[in-house]
Amino acid sequence: MTFVHDIETAAFVAAVEPGEGRRVAAQIAPTDAPVLSLDGPWRFRLGEGLHDLTPSFGAEALDDANWDEIAVPSSWQIAGLRDADGALLPRGEWRYGAPAYTNIRYPFPVDPPAVPNENPVGEYRRRFEYPGLAEGEHAVLRFEGVDSSFSVWVNGVAVGWGTGSRLATEFDVTALIRAGENTVAVRVLQWSAATYLEDQDMWWVSGIFRSVSLRTRPVGGIDEHRIRADYDATTGEARLLVETDVPATVRIPELAVSGTAGEPIVISSVEPWTAETPRLYDAEIASPGETLRVRIGFRTLKIVDGELLVNGSPIRLRGVNRHEWHPDTGRTLDVATMLRDIELLKTHNINAVRTSHYPPDPRFLDLCDEHGLYVIDECDVETHGFVHAGWVQNPPADPRWRAAMLDRAERMLARDRNHPSVIMWSLGNEAGAGDNLQAMADLLHAGDDRPVHYEGDQNSSYVDVYSRMYAAPDEVALIGAGVEPGTPDVAADARRRRQPFLLCEYAHAMGNGPGALIDYERLFDRYPRLLGGFVWEWMDQGITQVDARGREFVAYGGDFDEALHDSTYIIDGLVFADRTPSPGLTEYAAVISPVRLTVGSDAVRVENRHDHVSLDGFELAWRVEVDGDQVASGMLALPEIGPRADADIALPILDAPALADGQQAWLTIDVVRRADADVVPAGHVVGTGQRLLAERTRTLRSATPAVAAGDGWRLGPAEIDDRGRLVSLGGRAVTTPVLDIWRALTDNDSHVEGQGARWLELGFDRMLHRTVEVVEDDGAIRVETVTGAAGVDSGFATTWVWTAVGDAVHLRVRIRPHGQFRAGIEPTTLGVAAPGPVVTLPRLGITFALDGLDDRVRWFGLGPGESYPDSRQAVRVGAHETSVAAFQTPYAHPQENGARQDVRWAEISGSEITGRSPRLRIEADESLGFTVRPWRTADLERATHAVQLEPSDRTWITLDVAQAGLGTASCGPDTLPPYWLHPQERELGVTFIVD
Repeated sequence: MTFVHDIETAAFVAAVEPGEGRRVAAQIAPTDAPVLSLDGPWRFRLGEGLHDLTPSFGAEALDDANWDEIAVPSSWQIAGLRDADGALLPRGEWRYGAPAYTNIRYPFPVDPPAVPNENPVGEYRRRFEYPGLAEGEHAVLRFEGVDSSFSVWVNGVAVGWGTGSRLATEFDVTALIRAGENTVAVRVLQWSAATYLEDQDMWWVSGIFRSVSLRTRPVGGIDEHRIRADYDATTGEARLLVETDVPATVRIPELAVSGTAGEPIVISSVEPWTAETPRLYDAEIASPGETLRVRIGFRTLKIVDGELLVNGSPIRLRGVNRHEWHPDTGRTLDVATMLRDIELLKTHNINAVRTSHYPPDPRFLDLCDEHGLYVIDECDVETHGFVHAGWVQNPPADPRWRAAMLDRAERMLARDRNHPSVIMWSLGNEAGAGDNLQAMADLLHAGDDRPVHYEGDQNSSYVDVYSRMYAAPDEVALIGAGVEPGTPDVAADARRRRQPFLLCEYAHAMGNGPGALIDYERLFDRYPRLLGGFVWEWMDQGITQVDARGREFVAYGGDFDEALHDSTYIIDGLVFADRTPSPGLTEYAAVISPVRLTVGSDAVRVENRHDHVSLDGFELAWRVEVDGDQVASGMLALPEIGPRADADIALPILDAPALADGQQAWLTIDVVRRADADVVPAGHVVGTGQRLLAERTRTLRSATPAVAAGDGWRLGPAEIDDRGRLVSLGGRAVTTPVLDIWRALTDNDSHVEGQGARWLELGFDRMLHRTVEVVEDDGAIRVETVTGAAGVDSGFATTWVWTAVGDAVHLRVRIRPHGQFRAGIEPTTLGVAAPGPVVTLPRLGITFALDGLDDRVRWFGLGPGESYPDSRQAVRVGAHETSVAAFQTPYAHPQENGARQDVRWAEISGSEITGRSPRLRIEADESLGFTVRPWRTADLERATHAVQLEPSDRTWITLDVAQAGLGTASCGPDTLPPYWLHPQERELGVTFIVD
């Protein structure tokens, strides 16, 4: 075969064409035709660039015995982080280069279509046995994914080359394959012209990262099959049309249905497919030469009056953006890992995935079909790096790239069109504008009836859904109401206003956050036009690494000595790198719960937020707890509550529980799965409601005078020196409490849109303390202090009043703005500008430390996980207990974490592990925020990786009057004004009891 671009020299490296020698790679299905997997060990050599190619690389006789072995599928950079036995290698000993992370910028000069000479080349070879072909049979070599460009030889003959890393590529090798031993050789270029289309905010890794197979195509085999399975919700009738490239028959045994491919089959009654009811029917498509086993889901999509309907009913997308990643295997996933994602998604109430920013491993779509997830299937196109070049030479606007972009859309459509889970096609992501994008949309519209999405088409002139990223809630409200600003094109504006609105990315889940999910959800509830949104993103794309001390840690951008990188921006998931759910995921699950409860005095309002199913599979479990101890419980049956309906259910008459001083009684109601439902187990709680039943105000014990002791005073268990410092509690040394307005900046605080820069400017991280006076006042010790930062006329005056109360000591703290903060600034409301400059605080409270490291903590308040003012839907009032270590949230990039709100009391103690110590009980006059750590805030702030945090010899405790919200400023709106914390006069009171 003659090629335009010489394969032997990889001359196609700068070619804008999509490839040569390929054939259409359509969707494959389980078949009775022979399939030989070529996954497994391959011989491998990594060359430095095109100047370092193995001569006669494709030749059968080439001696590759001394080459390394590498697993296929894998990426060579990831494989090279470990030795041949699988042990992690330290920095400097990596075998095949290293991963590199950039968000937007290309890791080479933007000079399309050229790429630099420094271009590693992976050379792969494998020998395999093959039984040979019968008369008329064909052999097809299929690659599911190779990054970025690659060329192929079979038995010494060049077959072709291809691009499109996350799409299947096939080569017909019938004329080359033989019975007995065969040799396949694949040369992979790390960079090529195709890389300009694949700038997708992820690790740059290369190689044959998805499966490879040799497929025997029998005479009369089915190379292409298209399934269209429509459902009429008004009649329950279905219409099936199966199209094949050869004559074939269709059978669905369960429905006793059979017919001929190419002819419509009408079925009088079927159970439809939705994400809530993922009903699939096993079917066979048979030709004289081959039988395919397929699974069919009947469903219909339509946009009506700005709403997306599935089977005639509007749906809400409660989604995530999902990159494919594993910390140990990179972009190569096994089915067990994909299924783990499905389980986590479903058990956290998520019903949709946007395959950011490329088509996923096709097995993931099979799982979405089976278990029920809506999918926006996104094409393998992103050119975001051209934004730094003013979008000059951007491929979507360059006619030279049209064939490559159309090729990617066509291959996505051919591979994935038969999946009922795929409800929308996306042209790609952050690729600017250009006629090539519209041409892709036209191709998809011509070939399929699913809606087409592309966020970059702000006028919605060629897409079917109006899509935005990170729009603030006030703007989303305008769009929901249909009163957003118009577009210059009147016709396009009218078209856009008839479309559903989708936040294809919102609520950036980087570090501690995102905040304000509930504010978006309330808007989604209010306006039918709002289709919902997809949180960015599903998981931290970290990589397991080992430091010089042999400790494993989660690596991010910059940890591989990249010359250009975007640091922690790759660590922005709802699950951590090991797929442990983050507090952000539990918060999201609570916000988007498909069943919402509002607990009243005599009834509970139950809202069914499902789009297609009733609440037959659920029940209500209630309990009454007094300070966390259960005193009564029971079950409530649910009546028939249909989709998007609600009902009030009477509560049982409850006896008033007996309360001791300071106690609270709470009624908690959980919505519980009655039986296993696919991957969601029986007993799984999908929603919770609470109500305070009764409380008894805490009364202060009788005060007793302070007793002079040495150069200070004794007040119950407390010793205070003559400088007003608390020096011990119950005989245990203490680092005295000080006013604390600082927190280790979160990723959201630190971003350019966050408030962290202003906080640093005002010196909140370097506050100094001055004692004004210490006096004995009516038996109590009163200490006056002023706290401020060097060079800044702002701070706080604080009054500390210590009072002995029997065998305990009470502290009352009054905090007042000082200097330029004196007047205070009132909070603003959403959408209303604040008068004059707005000063906000990270937190307002006190911090102190106990000598010695405790390891147990109990508290009564919100829990069990952390909570902040704009992220507290997932927590419930109750008594909670854990270790001090588990009290921390192990963000890969250390930052503020672990706060518990609305705490009424807390207890800290040691154990056999840390050494027995007296238990310290803290009782709050009013509920407050509570954090306990084995390290200081400064240690937390200095650490760049969680592994660097080592417990100190003290237990650090912070009691907050209030703390600022989290927001999502790392990408999106800053903390919303209702969750700001301003310099205002505040008080807190606590009693310390040591026993």
